[in-house]
Amino acid sequence: MLKGQSGSLHPLLLVTLVIAVLVGMPVAGVLSNLLSGGAGAELSTFAHLWSTVLPEYVGNSVLLALIVTVLTAVLGIGCAWLVAVFNFPGKKFFEWALILPLAMPAYVVAYAYTDFLQFTGPVQSGLRALFGWQGPTYWFPQIRSVGGAGLLFAFVLYPYVYLLARNAFIERSPRMWDAARTLGASPWQAFFQVSLPLARPAAVAGIALALMETLADYGAVAYFGVPTLTTGIYKSWYIFSDRNAAAQIAGVLLLAVMALMLMEQKSRGRARYYAVGARSAAQRLTTLQGRQGWAATAFCALPVVLGFFAPLAILLHLLWQEEVISFSARYIGWLKNTVVLGGITALLAVAICVLLAYAARVSNSKVQALCNRIVSMGYAIPGAVIAVGILIPLSYLDNWNAQHGVTLVLSGSVIALVYAYLVRFLAVSFQTVQAGLLKITPAMDASARSLGEGLGAMLMRIHVPLLWRSVLTAGLLVFVDVVKELPATLTIRPFNFDTLAVITHQLASDERLGEAALPALTIVMIAIVPVIILARAIAVGRR
Repeated sequence: MLKGQSGSLHPLLLVTLVIAVLVGMPVAGVLSNLLSGGAGAELSTFAHLWSTVLPEYVGNSVLLALIVTVLTAVLGIGCAWLVAVFNFPGKKFFEWALILPLAMPAYVVAYAYTDFLQFTGPVQSGLRALFGWQGPTYWFPQIRSVGGAGLLFAFVLYPYVYLLARNAFIERSPRMWDAARTLGASPWQAFFQVSLPLARPAAVAGIALALMETLADYGAVAYFGVPTLTTGIYKSWYIFSDRNAAAQIAGVLLLAVMALMLMEQKSRGRARYYAVGARSAAQRLTTLQGRQGWAATAFCALPVVLGFFAPLAILLHLLWQEEVISFSARYIGWLKNTVVLGGITALLAVAICVLLAYAARVSNSKVQALCNRIVSMGYAIPGAVIAVGILIPLSYLDNWNAQHGVTLVLSGSVIALVYAYLVRFLAVSFQTVQAGLLKITPAMDASARSLGEGLGAMLMRIHVPLLWRSVLTAGLLVFVDVVKELPATLTIRPFNFDTLAVITHQLASDERLGEAALPALTIVMIAIVPVIILARAIAVGRR
């Protein structure tokens, strides 16, 4: 364990403990509210919820999760296998283009497709004109439904599965595939008996990420009118002003996410999936010709078109219909608020995570490792849960301040909002910075220490200059996540303080989709920057 000169806790470990406590407080607050109600208001609130709305919230959330699980598995694993093992028309394009839907927030895609597929939209209007249909006498699938939401999430979130499964297919020894083919196995048999079992841990991890994003979403399901646990939290807090109900639903959602994380870990069991033989022996790609080649092209094109290019085209069309693109003072204000929040959060997250990763490097303490695990779990916690977990204690603190004549108000402030962002996105920054730090050989540390450098000087003079790429990437990822975040921003933001995500949601909820197109496209343009960086890394990695 890190110790100071007097035997006390080292400042780095102390900082780590404080950060872990701050990150864990919202989770502890929600769980305590859920589990402490042995009697009284909490228990009666939960009983009332269970007898009225909670079964519907849970049922819709479970159904959404099932749809997303099946579709993301089929799309993500299927595309990853085709790209990793075969040559077919457009393969080099799809290799990187398949990750583009990551730049599309689910709620933005929901707004775009609703305008496109609704009764007055171009699809149904064209069908009525073509076939002479009149009024609502014909059947047309409803996008605003659980099934529609499930399809939408699948086409936006499958890249999580694709990225991890593709890497697993490439990294696992190609000799296993070649051996299976040599022994007479068909490509499908080799896939199901060799490739898929080896890629299972990566695929399960990707599906778990997609499910966490699905359960955390508010904008898309709220716009579709699908009651889920996340929409229930928001309705209870703002519409019904029932904080107990909001906390109880948040607790149920938190338990669901924790169960999902546990299931993902348990699914791997004690199995080990080692890559026997180096990847230096590149896999011999099978060329698909004729109908098979074009079928592979169509399969890979489907999620890219529906998850990125089609929503982008719809948004551009909506913006074009506005005739006048107004970069008004209000739009500049929304953009400024978004950029400032993202910038402040990114800078704080990077600074904190450099300290955390550095403390983990110089310490073998179990306390340090536990604290870092607490920090890393934040990304799995839905923004709505974090918002409730922060607002409840801050509201009590504000009441205490008011009773003692203190004018400081924390709930509904920018400070509380940045706090929520840090709890949610520190994990993204930490993993990136730690990965960069692990690439620096420990021999440099030993040389610096032998020359009399202390930990602080070693960090500033040796590690930070070598970490600048990782630090820049970490900051960019946090910045983009803040720009896209809706539930926490919508719940905690100060009065009359709007960001691009909030204003896009509000305009779309008022059916002013043309006006919502500009802020929505701005979010997409900002979010596409790290996606392009990742795409370039994938293209370079395959050369």
